[in-house]
Amino acid sequence: MIINTGSRTDTVQYYTEWLLKRFEEGFVYSRNPMFPNIVTKYDLNPDVVDCVIFCSKNYQPILPHIRKITDRFNTYFFYTITAYDKDIEPNVPSIDESIGTLIKLAEIVEPKRIAWRYDPILLNEKYTKDYHYKTFDYMAKRLSSYIDRCIFSFVEMYKKLKTNMPELVLLTEDDKLEIVKNIGEISKKYNMLIQTCASCDEYQNYGILKSGCITSEILEKANNIKFKSVPHLGNRKGCRCIENRNIGDYDTCPNGCKYCYANQNPRIAEINYKKHNPNSPLILGSINPTDEIQQGSQKSFLMRYEQKKLF
Repeated sequence: MIINTGSRTDTVQYYTEWLLKRFEEGFVYSRNPMFPNIVTKYDLNPDVVDCVIFCSKNYQPILPHIRKITDRFNTYFFYTITAYDKDIEPNVPSIDESIGTLIKLAEIVEPKRIAWRYDPILLNEKYTKDYHYKTFDYMAKRLSSYIDRCIFSFVEMYKKLKTNMPELVLLTEDDKLEIVKNIGEISKKYNMLIQTCASCDEYQNYGILKSGCITSEILEKANNIKFKSVPHLGNRKGCRCIENRNIGDYDTCPNGCKYCYANQNPRIAEINYKKHNPNSPLILGSINPTDEIQQGSQKSFLMRYEQKKLF
């Protein structure tokens, strides 16, 4: 199985102590967001965890300790660095700080294990298409030697986003095609692989790959491993990712990004963050008397297990 540490919250930036303790103790609990009294236990053991996926906007807190995980597990790292300032991402480091941290990460874990996420792409009066082209070019020039690929997506107009960001300019299909064409050309200039995330649109004519973010092919190349043939059903429409299990919680990320889909609002996330106990097996709260703890299914997708059976 594949463990995902960060698609619901920025675990690396805000919960480093907890995350390291979970790997040290060898297990973690994850509460079901749809059925809160159901808690799943996952063993954090290289025999059953094929790869650990990290997603963050700031790896600085975990850099001194990351080898405690990378020396034991196959890994892959998504580093989100966007064009936005504090008006949209209040608690995220600056572009130059983030680039510096990504370079340090690449020196530890190798570029083939790192993907730069430039998403979501959104427009308003300040962040125009030209603003994106200029910023993307600056970032691509500096990052192209330190990453395996760049992944981008366009902002999705969730209901709460209309409340959180009423200043957004709706992206037309012409807007998207123009943006795709330009970032495709910039990526080509720096010999950088670029792909979409959870998109049903076809942009191959602009040099944009159509792929999942977490695929067996990407993880194989990054870790010199081989997966069995398994379906990549994804998590939502357009997604082509291999099956993975998340150990984070919604409404726990203090980054305060205005476009965030994982928080109802920043205030709730701040309150929950204060409740965090780094010694708990859950990222938020503790086990309640009414909770039902179940062992998660942890089947390996790696070929080595097939080979052991053959011999």
